[in-house]
Amino acid sequence: MASRSWFYASEGQQQGPYPEIQLRELIARGAITADTLVWTEGMANWQRAAEIPGLAPDVSSGPPVIPRSSGAEPGTAGHSDGPLSIDFGIWDFAWCSLVLLVGLILVIPAPWALVWYIQWLVPCVHVPGRPNLSFVGTAMTLVPWYFGAVVLSVGVALTGIELLNNLMFLVQIALYWLFIVWLIANLASNEQPLGLRFSGSFWAFLGWTILAVVSVITIIGWAWVYAAMTRWICRNIQGTRREVVFTGTGLELLWRTVVAAIASVFIIPIPWVYRWMWRWLASQTILTERGARVNG
Repeated sequence: MASRSWFYASEGQQQGPYPEIQLRELIARGAITADTLVWTEGMANWQRAAEIPGLAPDVSSGPPVIPRSSGAEPGTAGHSDGPLSIDFGIWDFAWCSLVLLVGLILVIPAPWALVWYIQWLVPCVHVPGRPNLSFVGTAMTLVPWYFGAVVLSVGVALTGIELLNNLMFLVQIALYWLFIVWLIANLASNEQPLGLRFSGSFWAFLGWTILAVVSVITIIGWAWVYAAMTRWICRNIQGTRREVVFTGTGLELLWRTVVAAIASVFIIPIPWVYRWMWRWLASQTILTERGARVNG
């Protein structure tokens, strides 16, 4: 049962899914009481938390905890602070990643394979107060950018002009920036767009990218640059009452990447390594009140 995902009802709205360990944390905080209705796969109907053997033996039957802020955004039942989490099956990852790899190798199906992969991965992310995260972007948005870049790359390669080859670096960075803007704008909850936007400018993104490339020369300094760049990206996610904060450090990123690289040499551990890294990244990404200080 510990590996199941749970839903609970709050103010007439469905919340979840949550891993059982996170559900128990909500119980411990009093956000879920004995009378709160909960459900997980295999149950015929919603039941009170107190009726589930071993789930909530110590909860009281008092009223639900009132959310700390009454300024809930439209379409949600309120928000809560805390880190993100992510979980997915190893075999799901293996075959989905294989399909994506084949799509990228074949070039033409790449936009559709990428969107399909994102639509599989995003629902695996659990955000506090945001039930049923999903992705509503379509491949047709990527098609003009992608094939335009492919044609441009081929044309530049045929000219043999070195300056044009250098300019293609700027084009690639612009495409990465557009991809981030598009990805964030198409995140949804219960199939309803969240209305998020990315406010980081292209020129700032260009500066961070150049710094990241140069930092590779230092052998280990890139980890601190990438951690700082991730904090910048999170800080520029707008459209939500909560602030997205990344608390991971360069040292943590460095040693985890080294471990992941060594383990990946043996091929078989790759799916487990990939999930391990994603879980860490999610746990270091926290929703908090705007302006609040977060230790990390």
